[in-house]
Amino acid sequence: MIKVMCAKAELIPAQVPADGRVFSYFKGAKRAGVGTIANRWHGALKRGGFRPSTEIWDFVQFCLAVCSADLSSPRRTSADGWTRNIQLTVGLCDPDKWLPLKSDLEDMLKVLTGDYWLLNFNNAGMEPPQGDGAFLSNDCVSLLSGGLDSLIGGIDLVAKGQKPLFVSQLAHKDSERQRAYAAMLMGNGSHYQWSHGISFKGSREPSTRGRSLAFYAFALLASTKINLPKPTIFIPENGVISINPPLVPGRVSSLSTRTTHPMFIDMLQRVLDTLGIHVQLQLPYRFKTKGEMMRECLDQDLLQKWAADSTSCGRFRTYNRQHCGRCVPCLIRRAAFLAWKPDGDTTSYRFGSVVGSDKSSAPDDPMAVALAILDVRKRGLDRFLGGSLAFAPINERPMYRRVLQEGIKELETVLTQDKLL
Repeated sequence: MIKVMCAKAELIPAQVPADGRVFSYFKGAKRAGVGTIANRWHGALKRGGFRPSTEIWDFVQFCLAVCSADLSSPRRTSADGWTRNIQLTVGLCDPDKWLPLKSDLEDMLKVLTGDYWLLNFNNAGMEPPQGDGAFLSNDCVSLLSGGLDSLIGGIDLVAKGQKPLFVSQLAHKDSERQRAYAAMLMGNGSHYQWSHGISFKGSREPSTRGRSLAFYAFALLASTKINLPKPTIFIPENGVISINPPLVPGRVSSLSTRTTHPMFIDMLQRVLDTLGIHVQLQLPYRFKTKGEMMRECLDQDLLQKWAADSTSCGRFRTYNRQHCGRCVPCLIRRAAFLAWKPDGDTTSYRFGSVVGSDKSSAPDDPMAVALAILDVRKRGLDRFLGGSLAFAPINERPMYRRVLQEGIKELETVLTQDKLL
């Protein structure tokens, strides 16, 4: 069992447990063996006018605590090299409100990360920042990663006459791209870029499933700047990536992320509703493929100008900030461009074709996609999907089935073009 504790620096026990990790919220504890979460961020939020409710602030602290546990718990040390058992003690301002949600939260985190979680809550949280609470003129929040889907999401919202407040996680060179997109769409003053700022000594877990929670924490915090009773938070992600059915059986746990899976979003929405946090999470493109998103984008001129500049690659850093062209996100991107404008993709790919490309010890994504396509051809889509759509209400299953069917067709076009099929 991996043990992690997150608390306000002044409330960390004098004797730090030797068999666990400890993190202090928003400032360094100046003690050996204690990591830090988002150092000095609390003061910056106050200066920025943030005055979140206790409920929203505790949600932010909870998410950052989960990120800390995820980042500081290497999967390679677990029995199967993936599944971890994590006991996380979260310091909050109002822990009693969270106790009835303990089981639901543990289940939600299991869906998100594929691990077993044991949560404890105590009153060791940092108090919310007390800024002036001034509102902005924006009317919704939209996640902006620097990727193609979030770019289209922003373009469509602005084209519809909405005034989105963009939220981004700082991501090295993508941060410049995020700023450029936000400024292009909404000018200055409608964009927040934040980082979880987790620092500690020791091994870091490279997979990032749990850290997506920071994105949602930042979005909720930004929503406090919207002067509406129940602001909408848009999560622009195509349906194929959202559902992300395992291409082959071995990918069920390690390679099928659930960050924007509709089941996870529904679980998160129920948690927020129970806590009395009034926001509406929305997956506007859950029934669209990436290619359909591109074809139906409401400002084609703007998309034409910026689409190839966006990032999609799951191994962007591996190839020195260049798209590899062979990971699943790159294959879906290439397929989308082919479905949109066959000659419109000016992205620089490390491998122009999947045939003969060096997988550099990474999973063989083109082969997994090819096997999935052949499986669909042989056994049919429903046998291939198995229970992948069991989460969906009966009336929505045909729409999810359609988007996966069309998504597989788009991918088949890429592999046929590259002569892998």
